[in-house]
Amino acid sequence: MTTSLSAIQVLLIDDNPHMRAIASAVLKSAGIRKVLEAGDGGAGLQILRDHPVDLALVDYKMFPLDGVEFTRLVRNSPDSANPYLPIIMMTGHSGKERVYEARDAGVTEFLAKPITAKAVLDRIQSVIWKPRPFVKTEGYFGPDRRRVAAPGYPGPFRRSIDAAREAVEPSTGASA
Repeated sequence: MTTSLSAIQVLLIDDNPHMRAIASAVLKSAGIRKVLEAGDGGAGLQILRDHPVDLALVDYKMFPLDGVEFTRLVRNSPDSANPYLPIIMMTGHSGKERVYEARDAGVTEFLAKPITAKAVLDRIQSVIWKPRPFVKTEGYFGPDRRRVAAPGYPGPFRRSIDAAREAVEPSTGASA
């Protein structure tokens, strides 16, 4: 795996320098040679403007610009350097509300702290080897929140691309 990850450049954003040191050591032990570090989302956005980055590992809670707002800006800002950037969100507070907020901002994967090398590598492999298509709607831009297409799903189908499927598999009339 070392050779496959040695070519990627990772942006690591966390306001805690000790956490950055731990995460950077994990990334480097996995063979990632290029790790750029920032102490908050604003500094991370500047790095994205100046350097080609393949993946971002971002803390949830930072000041003045947190990981959720960083993600929203990467996904939706007209001057975004890479709106399709895979973003892995890290947090020590992994309650359902935070996971949903990160997901709805366009985060690609979620990682609970304390992080482990295995968990970090699993998320990196997931975004590299199993990328999800991106979805753009009026209120969301980011990776498809459907991780799998459930066979026999009765609906409701809410996307325009689902119209053909609904003609074949009529909805049960249930609503979300």
